[in-house]
Amino acid sequence: MERNVAMIALFAALIAALGLIPKITLAFGVPVTAQSLGVMLCGTVLGARRGALAVLLFLVLVALGLPLLSGGRGGLGLFTSPSAGFLFGFPVAAFVTGLIVEKWRNGPLTIVAGVASVIGGIVVLYIFGIVGMAVTLGKTIPEATALTTAFIPGDLLKAAIAGMVTSALAKARPQSVLSRA
Repeated sequence: MERNVAMIALFAALIAALGLIPKITLAFGVPVTAQSLGVMLCGTVLGARRGALAVLLFLVLVALGLPLLSGGRGGLGLFTSPSAGFLFGFPVAAFVTGLIVEKWRNGPLTIVAGVASVIGGIVVLYIFGIVGMAVTLGKTIPEATALTTAFIPGDLLKAAIAGMVTSALAKARPQSVLSRA
């Protein structure tokens, strides 16, 4: 139990630390950050439940006003901004990513974690992000979908990094990859 709490807190801190990497804000107001890599790693390393809890802890801290999002942003107002859909999708993305890694036991962990990150950390997250952008920006779903295409190359790179980091961690310290415990 204590180990789970420590790992959840550690990964919430990892997401916050990834926010220190400078963001690139696109013309329509949604920033490209490294924090989605943290969401992917929450799922691939911690598994579905613990990964989602780590992301929820992070979001609670952001909602309380701590400036943990990229660019030093925090507060409830972010949950009505163009990036709100992505924020709401973070815990679901971590859960789906973790669930795939937990259930898909055969195959190299690098590939499993990478594919899980694409499905959970990109596809699932984009569904939430697209809907959020459509609502907050007054766009149609196809228009909001077109806006998100700018994120795809960077997110594919993040998914590959999540796969490699998870695999390297499993080789160095197998007991720390809770998604495979």
